[in-house]
Amino acid sequence: MNFRILSLLRLSKKTFFLNYSSKAQTNFKMSSWEKEKKEFLSMPLEAKRKVYKCNKPVLLDDVPTWAEYAEMQSSLPEKIPLLTTNQIDNAQNTQLAKKISMFRGDITTLEIDAIVNAANKTLLGGGGVDGAIHRAAGPCLKQECQTLHGCQVGEAKLTGGYMLPAKYVIHTVGPQGEQPGYLAECYKNSLNVMKAQKLRTIAFPCISTGIYGYPLKPAAHVASMEVRKHLESNSDSVDRVIFCLFSEEDEILYKQILQSYFPLK
Repeated sequence: MNFRILSLLRLSKKTFFLNYSSKAQTNFKMSSWEKEKKEFLSMPLEAKRKVYKCNKPVLLDDVPTWAEYAEMQSSLPEKIPLLTTNQIDNAQNTQLAKKISMFRGDITTLEIDAIVNAANKTLLGGGGVDGAIHRAAGPCLKQECQTLHGCQVGEAKLTGGYMLPAKYVIHTVGPQGEQPGYLAECYKNSLNVMKAQKLRTIAFPCISTGIYGYPLKPAAHVASMEVRKHLESNSDSVDRVIFCLFSEEDEILYKQILQSYFPLK
């Protein structure tokens, strides 16, 4: 076979491959959740607010920082001291007290970058916070979660927020019972996802303290310490970390424990 014929054959194969690739790309269709996710993330805020399931979203400016909250109180309950194994950089106290908040209310109403879902291993919805988030986000959340093939204890995985006021949901699976190593991984990995996605605001529920049976006080020590460690190293990239609390008991405990992990002076 002479050189000219060989060159023509090679050119013909290349043209076929390029045409085939172009046609394949043209025929590719995004799944419904991918289209919905893209649409919600690019939607103007006022337009998105019309699809929220909550009557009134809670804006970041509606949630006082820990420093602001403490200043409004005539007094705070007796503080719970740091665990002896935990240490903080006191030079950052004043700055970091402005980076965190307590919020007693429905996490699905927060209009921020990301809320954390205390999920089960399937990521397909359940009871408590998990079920509430799935209901408020709409069916596309479950469709996207089905593509993630579950989640192990301590891991964290990101999805869109869809009809939630929050742009994203970070799903993490907490341990059953008191296992501080795994619970610390939930907080640490969720914050690392936040950092990787360049998100600036996040809210955590009290992971594992419901039906998973983790005692509230030890869980609050873990949550506070992991958030503190992350902020000490990444304060410039975070605007706010919100501890979303369910009950009056939760709120009183966090008033006590935040005095030690986030001192005001």
